[in-house]
Amino acid sequence: MLDYIRIACAVPRVQVGEVRKNVENICERIREADAGKADVVVFPELALTGYTCADLFFQETLLRACREGLQEIALCSRERPELTVAVGLPVVLGGQMYNCAAVLQNGICYGLVPKTYLPNYDEFYERRWFSSSEDLQQVEVSPEEVGLSQEGKIPVGRDVLFRLGDGTVMGVEICEDLWTPMPPSTLQAINGAEVIINLSASNETVGKRNFRRQLVQHQSSICNCIYAYVSSGCTESTQDLVFSGHSLVAEDGQILAENQELIATEYLMFQDADVGMIRAIRRRNKSVRDASSFFGKLEPMRMQRCPGTQLRSDGSLYPLVKLPFVPSEKADRLERCMSIFQIQVAGLAQRLNQLGCKAVVGVSGGLDSTLALLVAVGAMHRLGRPATDVWALTLPCFGTSDRTYRNAWELMEKLGVSTKEISIKEAVTGHFRDIGHDPTVFNGTYENAQARERTQILMDFASVVGGIVVGTGDLSELALGWCTYNGDHMSMYGVNASIPKTMMRWMISAISESEAFASSKAVLQDILDTPISPELLPPDEKGNIVQYTEDLVGPYALHDFFLYYVVRFAFSPTKIYTLACRAFREDFDQETIKKWLKSFYRRFFTQQFKRSCMPEGVKVGNVSLSPRGDWRMPSDAYANIWLAEVEKL
Repeated sequence: MLDYIRIACAVPRVQVGEVRKNVENICERIREADAGKADVVVFPELALTGYTCADLFFQETLLRACREGLQEIALCSRERPELTVAVGLPVVLGGQMYNCAAVLQNGICYGLVPKTYLPNYDEFYERRWFSSSEDLQQVEVSPEEVGLSQEGKIPVGRDVLFRLGDGTVMGVEICEDLWTPMPPSTLQAINGAEVIINLSASNETVGKRNFRRQLVQHQSSICNCIYAYVSSGCTESTQDLVFSGHSLVAEDGQILAENQELIATEYLMFQDADVGMIRAIRRRNKSVRDASSFFGKLEPMRMQRCPGTQLRSDGSLYPLVKLPFVPSEKADRLERCMSIFQIQVAGLAQRLNQLGCKAVVGVSGGLDSTLALLVAVGAMHRLGRPATDVWALTLPCFGTSDRTYRNAWELMEKLGVSTKEISIKEAVTGHFRDIGHDPTVFNGTYENAQARERTQILMDFASVVGGIVVGTGDLSELALGWCTYNGDHMSMYGVNASIPKTMMRWMISAISESEAFASSKAVLQDILDTPISPELLPPDEKGNIVQYTEDLVGPYALHDFFLYYVVRFAFSPTKIYTLACRAFREDFDQETIKKWLKSFYRRFFTQQFKRSCMPEGVKVGNVSLSPRGDWRMPSDAYANIWLAEVEKL
């Protein structure tokens, strides 16, 4: 299962007090929502009458028309059994009038949810007409009382949750309920609601749209839920107010969809949201669930089953990006890169300050060591110490290309760090003799010996100058185990440990634009243009790189995509494969994606032993593989069931 839900935010044209016409417009939107394969369609607050009826709400003629209209909407929904409908109307219960949301599916009203908080300040006078859910003296109502011809009692109350066909739990609140210190949706989420819908009629004033967006975004974040907000359009009465028809769908703090028209008349906005993601977040982050030990006891909820069918959304309307670690907007990307850099700098500076030592970095002319060196220099700047307190060593060997060698030296000189070159060719050749390895055999022994020799020299040189070795390895390499055990795998502090390879280029690019590193911009650009390579095999006769990392382990764009969804959300191989095929449909065929997904799982499981003893390093994002923090996994776990699922794709 892909576990998506498709929500349709429906803002119909309203004629205030003209219930029959409003019902006709609502039913038309229901038909459109069903044609668009929505799972839930949400209408505004008091959509049957219009929010601005004022004292007309007391008129029995209006209330009778609402009862008749609700029955007509129920009949409309009966013809569309896969769609759940939430619509707002006034309802008289126990002699009092309530501003309610009716939830219908397949011709049956499964519950009525009254509004709890009634605004009675500034331009609002709701207490003049309505009672709060707090005043409700009954927990159910007969269908006849609300104009429906169905069997059985209808649950009523703010404590009613709706379990949809596939098990997705939905809660309902109305407008002002969200604008309070303890929204009903908080209690609903604590009691298991994964999707919250808000039927609203929020008038527009200067600055209110942005505040409304922040409210929805915040509530979806603290409740770890999907939140859909739908407000009345501008065909409400404009006697004193203008309504904008503002609709939003948010998911765990991220806005997925928002209508862009400032003042909207009528529309239908579709958006897919990922229920599976919400479930994954809640399994890991238990804060919402833990709150139930207190708040859940104060107000337990009733679960109303809406049988229906399985959710039918295929997720095709979900905003999917190829590079989940990298913001797509330039301004956001630049801000994130520089924020990460400052976190790296702060982490290393604290370590250097506490130890009172220098920093030693092995510089290859590649992306990872370049970023580590920039961080080390930044840390010295932060501490008010000279760049010469950073020792940068270049350690050329059999695979070092002319280009990376030149770039390494130019970067070190531009940054003004202390430098040293130590060729390791002779040492590695002697080591080959000692262990009986033929240097013409370019295998793992040939490559690993170079990596371990470099680490040995860095460690020993750090002792000479009174420093620590700053690790260069990144998150993507750790995930794949693409590092030599006790070679480039080891250091005293790993500043790149939670930065994926797909972010590395953007990091260096952003840093190159900063004033502090302006003199290094040209060489940094050439480093960015250099192919990714471990440079452990001899270059060609012209001194060019012949060993390309992505030819060996696969495209980092794919692997970082896999890593994000495996670690952050624990998605199944089937779901990850489906998402990858969509995201990379213009880049890779399905067989290629399957091949590298299988490779990812195999490497991710078998290489855990390298992560189990990885050095300390600063966490900068929401995916980390530190055994002391975010990721705990036995090194001898089997990947068989994951690989078997990939094989079936």
